[in-house]
Amino acid sequence: MQEVLLTHSGYKKLEEELNDLRGPLRKNIADTIREAKAHGDLKENAAYHDAKLNQKRLESRIADLEKVLQKARIVERPENNTGEAHLGSKIELFDEVYNEKLTVSLVGSYEADPANNMVSITSPLGSALLGISEGLECTVEAPGGTQKYKILKVE
Repeated sequence: MQEVLLTHSGYKKLEEELNDLRGPLRKNIADTIREAKAHGDLKENAAYHDAKLNQKRLESRIADLEKVLQKARIVERPENNTGEAHLGSKIELFDEVYNEKLTVSLVGSYEADPANNMVSITSPLGSALLGISEGLECTVEAPGGTQKYKILKVE
């Protein structure tokens, strides 16, 4: 696994998730397995098999998060604000196709959450916005077609 770029807040969120998975969630699954075992005959015990599957998923996610946090590099905003967009920037755009404003934050791939306007720098939109300044326009080739944006503000 290569280096994973994260914002400081993204690193903290992943760290909190890992602590939650290692603590309360792991204990809850262990309790569920223990309770299901008490019902006897494990071969036909759906609750036991479901709990074991959840345990496997949990341990897989824990291992994944541990690798990500081990390979993570926190990227801070540059001291000299050049007005260019980079990881951690908040960008106000005007969508020229749909005639509407939107604001997105550029984040690492593990932090991406398009539903909350957190766009990965590896996505078509995110990579088009990297290094762009206020007042410029950009064209994004996305799976849904070509989008045109005017950059209104970079924070």
